[in-house]
Amino acid sequence: MATIGTFKKSANNEFTGEIVTLSVQAKNVRVTPDTRASGENAPSHRVFVGRAEIGAAWSKQSNEGRPYLGFKLDDPSFTAPIYANLVEDEDGEGYSLIWSRPNRRNGD
Repeated sequence: MATIGTFKKSANNEFTGEIVTLSVQAKNVRVTPDTRASGENAPSHRVFVGRAEIGAAWSKQSNEGRPYLGFKLDDPSFTAPIYANLVEDEDGEGYSLIWSRPNRRNGD
C-alpha cells in the first residue's frame, strides 16, 4: 500500500487536496458529491483537477464500520485506471488516498 494523495474535508462533504505519483502530480484536486447520482451503482462523488473530470468515487464502509471512498481515476495518459481508497487519518486531521496493486493470480 502507498499513500498517493492527501486531502482535507470541508463542511459541505467536499474534499480538496493533491495526488502525487511518479507520473501524476496533480494539485488542487477536488472531490465533490455527485448530485446527479441515480441508481445503486452510481458514484457518490466526482473527482476533478481544474475543470477536467479525472474520476469517480463511491461511498463504502469497512468491515469495522468506518466510512471511506473507493476511487477510480483515469486519464488518457494512464496505461490503466488507478483504484484507491480515501480514508480518514488516525489523528482525524485529514484524509489519505491509499493505493495498492490488485493481486494477480493465474494470469488475471
